[in-house]
Amino acid sequence: MSRRLALTLAAAALATTLSFGLDPWVWRQFSYPSVYDHDWGRLLRVTGSLVFWAPLALAVSLEARARRLDWARRGWLLFLGPALAGGIGEVLKLLIRRERPNLHGGAYFYRGFSERPFDSHDLGFPSSHVVVAFAGAAILARFYPRAGAVAYALALGCAVSRILAQAHFTSDVVAAGIMGWAVAAWLGRTMIRPNSQPV
Repeated sequence: MSRRLALTLAAAALATTLSFGLDPWVWRQFSYPSVYDHDWGRLLRVTGSLVFWAPLALAVSLEARARRLDWARRGWLLFLGPALAGGIGEVLKLLIRRERPNLHGGAYFYRGFSERPFDSHDLGFPSSHVVVAFAGAAILARFYPRAGAVAYALALGCAVSRILAQAHFTSDVVAAGIMGWAVAAWLGRTMIRPNSQPV
């Protein structure tokens, strides 16, 4: 294992551990249930959906093709990254089975495996929206670094909005953000050609 990878894993583990400690305090202090009644709130939420990333992937493909870049790979990865990360997030929800905080007054509650074993509805760890948002942001930033700051700001906003809506604990969104970034980093290392330059 390289030193860089070891430091990255250690930082991710530390951030996730600290977020568990913050869960009760953040739940009590930060709440804005009507966040999705506003256009900006709905925008932040949809950033964590393939409804957002699929048309953006198509737009990137068309632009990259016009510039004679690796258009198929750029568009495909911008869709595949969020889709794969979201799928992994759903599987983890079914395995970890921690329910959303708003269902139990901010307390941790784990659903038994005998109850709706293949239904992720009302399960919260990790946040599917946030894992999708961060995976998409990381892929977009890899191809278009100047757009990366905007993409990451939207992903962070998505995470904050999920906390404000009390749909997720802080640890749900921190773990999801790390996982989304990790999925995108893995795809970047395995599927992006060395000569595929950012623009």
